[in-house]
Amino acid sequence: MTPSVHIADPNMTIREAARWMRADNVGALPVGENGRLVGMITDRDIVMRAVAEERSAGNTSVREVMSEGVCYCFEDDDVEGASQQMATHQVRRLPVLNRQKRLVGVVALADISRTDDECAQDALKDISAPTDMARL
Repeated sequence: MTPSVHIADPNMTIREAARWMRADNVGALPVGENGRLVGMITDRDIVMRAVAEERSAGNTSVREVMSEGVCYCFEDDDVEGASQQMATHQVRRLPVLNRQKRLVGVVALADISRTDDECAQDALKDISAPTDMARL
């Protein structure tokens, strides 16, 4: 996992969050409030929820466009458990929490792929699988 990640504040602007994403070369940031994970904001959230709705990047808060109900794993979970979470929820990165549910980092599928375990390949297949949603 990557232990030192920017944690977006829900009250910061999406412009500030986008600048952090660009500086860190990432597409998602955990959103925390009082040390607790409250959501995630992704580059897709910014584009689909803000730009498409013609919201101002300087006046729209992270809270207005972030995804809530985020899946996560614990720092003492094994690699197989984390990759299974990714596969189940079709995500490529997960916030990592300690047992007090405080954010301690982020683990990405790329991190898991560097292990000797084959579970990363299985997770990638499930992440990339088509969903039941109708395609346009």
